Amino acid sequence: MTFAELLDRIGGMGRFQIIHVALLVIPIILMASHNLLQNFSAAIPEHHCRIRLVNNGTDWHANRTQAVGVEEDLLWVSIPKDASGKPDKCRRFVTPHWHLLNSSAGRSNETEMETEPCHDGWVYDRSVFTNTIIMEWDLVCHLRTRRQMAQSIYMGGVLMGALVFGTLADRFGRKAVLSWSYLQMAVSGLCTAFSPSLTAYCVFRFLVGMALSGIVLNCMSLVLEWVPTKVRTVAGTIVSYSATIGQIILPGLAYALPDWRWLQFVISMPYFAFFIYSWWFAESARWLVLSGKLEQAVKVLKKVAQFNGKKEEGEKLTTQVLKSSMQKELALAQTSYTLVSLVRTPTVRRISFCISSVWFATSFAYYGLSMDLQNFGFSIYLIQVAFGSIDIPAKLAAAVGMSYIGRRTTQASSVILAGLAILANIFVPQDLKTLRTSLAVLGKGCLASSFNCLYLYTGELYPTVIRQTGMGMGSTLARVGGIVAPMVKMTGEYFPYLPPLIYGTAPILSGIAAIFLPETLNVPLPDTIEEVESGRPPQQCLPSKGQEQVLLQKMNSGVPQEDGLC
Repeated sequence: MTFAELLDRIGGMGRFQIIHVALLVIPIILMASHNLLQNFSAAIPEHHCRIRLVNNGTDWHANRTQAVGVEEDLLWVSIPKDASGKPDKCRRFVTPHWHLLNSSAGRSNETEMETEPCHDGWVYDRSVFTNTIIMEWDLVCHLRTRRQMAQSIYMGGVLMGALVFGTLADRFGRKAVLSWSYLQMAVSGLCTAFSPSLTAYCVFRFLVGMALSGIVLNCMSLVLEWVPTKVRTVAGTIVSYSATIGQIILPGLAYALPDWRWLQFVISMPYFAFFIYSWWFAESARWLVLSGKLEQAVKVLKKVAQFNGKKEEGEKLTTQVLKSSMQKELALAQTSYTLVSLVRTPTVRRISFCISSVWFATSFAYYGLSMDLQNFGFSIYLIQVAFGSIDIPAKLAAAVGMSYIGRRTTQASSVILAGLAILANIFVPQDLKTLRTSLAVLGKGCLASSFNCLYLYTGELYPTVIRQTGMGMGSTLARVGGIVAPMVKMTGEYFPYLPPLIYGTAPILSGIAAIFLPETLNVPLPDTIEEVESGRPPQQCLPSKGQEQVLLQKMNSGVPQEDGLC
């Protein structure tokens, strides 16, 4: 009897599993809001230098409290125009040029008029956002790169969280680390909302990023390790779609809460409730067994069986039954493998190189697109809804493609198509906003398909003995891609076409690399590196008819399976 069969005996996808998955999925919805929060909390409003006028030797500053007509006149004489004919965002005239009010006076000699930086600060358009970190700390002009820096610091926290909380989960268990991640998300998110400075904001956002990784990693582990094998794909899809729902909900929350501090506060507070009810979760029985805590595993399984109405089946469980059910996992757990194992042999090395490039490029292009919504010229709220909604058909298309066309073709085509959509936008004029937005939405949907495929495909490519190590490396490179993406965006200040060129080229190159990966559709999962190198699937042990009768009798009576039988 395998561990999967043992789960079926104590209820399969019973009442416990349904409630367990539901409570794990709810926090993922708000987690997506934290991930893309800076689209709204760091939105850049229209702005210009605060106007300084001199009247009888006394300085006074003009702001938006002036009458509309007066304000327009003051802007006309005090602020130079940029290339698009709008008030310059970063400079003002040293002294007002009143002659410009004369309709016959042109502005052709404006370049000869002396200008200066915005020494007295900026005036911001608060019609859409009442307050963002851009307005609060004047992250414009010479400080405009601080916005991208803050997002990179957040993604650095996501990377650090994957490294730290992944290790801690293997040592202390999924439940304890998940509960701590909920608490850290609540506290650090709340502290972010009350940050007195940009430095404090970045520190707390770093901690939020760490907590996000702890939640994602351990939520997925607890979901997959408690549900039967036959519903794992469905359970994983539910987790994935919950993140999609979070992307769609975010613009509604941002519209209702145009002040970034209130928005941060509202999406952080629920994690205190998640922390409280997380103590009801059951620790992964699989992890308990592999950690040598057999008695605790039996105790947890009996509680689950009782909750599912299978108390009698639960009473039959013993430590010997668990040992028998997980002989293979226990044997593999005794072997020691490191990151070096991912590059030691030729086939695994090729797999590691190709799949890692796809992880990096997918995340890199994904965040390059998702964190640049204001440049499309439409309402940022509608764009975010479109970017979130496209994931629904995109992920469905990926699931169908993986099932009928194959993993390799689906993976390669999704990233190549995403790259082509991003590159195509370079040649579309800025005034064709609908076409530009459609191409961006298409590219983002293809990248969502790629992510959906990556999690399954990576797990199938690596053998059991290094599967988690391979997944960890891929996840790490995805975080690196998320860190690098905002930095590349900064190059657009000097070369406008460079960021989309890089964002589009990276997925195409990774798609070409994906072509060299082996196909895993309908292929049994490999257990050892030797099986991957030889290209042979693991041997399937098929019992004879006589053995089947013996096995059925022993399974029904709760007697452990003997080593010599299948």
